[in-house]
Amino acid sequence: MDRETLRADMLDGLEYSLDQPLGADIVDALKKVPRHEFTNPEAANNADSSDSRILQPELVARLLIALDAQSGDETLIVGSGVGYTAAALAEIVGGRHVHAIDLDRQLVSLARQNLQSTGYDHVLVDRRDGANGYPEYAPFDRILVESSVIEPPRALVDQLAPGGRLVIPQGTTSQTLVAFERDPKSRTVETAAEFGPVRFRPMLVDGEQASTPVRNRTEREDSEFDEQGYFAPSGWEYEWLDWDERL
Repeated sequence: MDRETLRADMLDGLEYSLDQPLGADIVDALKKVPRHEFTNPEAANNADSSDSRILQPELVARLLIALDAQSGDETLIVGSGVGYTAAALAEIVGGRHVHAIDLDRQLVSLARQNLQSTGYDHVLVDRRDGANGYPEYAPFDRILVESSVIEPPRALVDQLAPGGRLVIPQGTTSQTLVAFERDPKSRTVETAAEFGPVRFRPMLVDGEQASTPVRNRTEREDSEFDEQGYFAPSGWEYEWLDWDERL
């Protein structure tokens, strides 16, 4: 059976398991994104959990339903993972409107590689502390957080456009997927809707991630050059590159 048929069968199963029809934009996105190109051994070993670095299609569908993004919306994903959610969102809003950040340097590298190899290279992926958001490209119409928090992080609320939507897994051991919307006249958010239980890893701050890098930038990048070879690209953080066209 070819992959197109498998994806079609998967979508039929999603609508049944979610007990609701998926919007045409979400169906098209999940049909087009070649999920198998984003898989990796770590994800395969934990395929039934949202702790996996590549989320299951049913969970991605729920996230996209909660986010309710439209074509042209400026979006931010906090927690890039391996890039699969970002690719699906890019099919809905357009690749240049998707920004993804992650604290894990290895995941940032992997997400960039996956997105480039699958044709979603317009998605911007950067290493940042998720709790601080991405102020350089704010405001965002939609922000999706793929890690659990107790309350909406203040920086992310501030980076929401008036009337924008922030989707977070709220809670600790017991988590609920919650969509908040920003009041057009103030810097506050109110709960808009809830989308059922989820299980995500907690949001980390710089220094807490498993693959914490060497603090000294010269030592860190010297070792990375040794690993990648003489022709390794210079620099990890995107401020090294010229992003004037994106501003």
